[in-house]
Amino acid sequence: MLLAFTKISTNMPLSTKTSRGNQEPSSAEYILGTGNEESVRLGLQHRLWSAATHQLWERAHVQPGQTVLDLGCGPGHAAMDLAQIVGPSGRVIAIDESAHFLKQLHDNAVSRKFHHIERVLGDVQSLQTVLPGEADSVDVAYARWVFCFLANPEGVVEGLSRLVKQGGRVAIQDYFNYERAMTLAPRREAFSKVINAVAASWRSRGGDTDVMGKLPAMFIKHGFFIEHLDVVQRVARPGSTLWHWPNSFWQTFVPKLVETGFITGDDMTAFNKAWEHATSDPGSFIVLPPVFELIVRKM
Repeated sequence: MLLAFTKISTNMPLSTKTSRGNQEPSSAEYILGTGNEESVRLGLQHRLWSAATHQLWERAHVQPGQTVLDLGCGPGHAAMDLAQIVGPSGRVIAIDESAHFLKQLHDNAVSRKFHHIERVLGDVQSLQTVLPGEADSVDVAYARWVFCFLANPEGVVEGLSRLVKQGGRVAIQDYFNYERAMTLAPRREAFSKVINAVAASWRSRGGDTDVMGKLPAMFIKHGFFIEHLDVVQRVARPGSTLWHWPNSFWQTFVPKLVETGFITGDDMTAFNKAWEHATSDPGSFIVLPPVFELIVRKM
């Protein structure tokens, strides 16, 4: 992961200067990519999970005037919502390794006159380097589907223990039991093979689809206590709006599994046929990966 950083205000053009020199940071570490297709997919994903996300923010007591840290903000869908909640008297610090995503956030923030969003180019696994001078300044930190991609999740937890105020909170949505729980009904071998390949591809780059099973202990170790731990389990049927969430993921990621050798072209063809059949079958449904919620409070 890149250890470079740049802090960028919303009323300035995006800079690609990093501590390694005038180089744009590589986005290769984000396995799903940072192109326009992924940005669109993330927008759909945010909208479909926005109800659960806002409930989590309410549980974490996100309020006007606070400083909120959005870890792995991507193109900034959550950061924009958080900026509306904390208002102009608050701050949203949005961190991501993709200059392309941060440029999108910049454009959206300018169009809505959200001048209290601070974009930071850098690696969330090196928060002390990325956010110097911000110790004990954060009221709430938020991460959604970030820890599952990281090789050093405990590095993030340790960084948060320094940034979050006493009594401040960290709110997380992430995966546990991904491979076993995500199931197409009726079961199809071609589908299960691809799900296992997805998890294997993340692990090959240091990620972990079971990361939520490890996070509570990490936070306790670093001076937090658990306030909330729960799971949101959703089921989608063909023709439902939620059906488009996994569908958008297949279109983006299954071809990457072929390119990287985790499945063959024949595997992808079999998967596409299974998914097409399920989409046209009113008796079919998909059990989506369970999204676990964690809120911890700094003691």
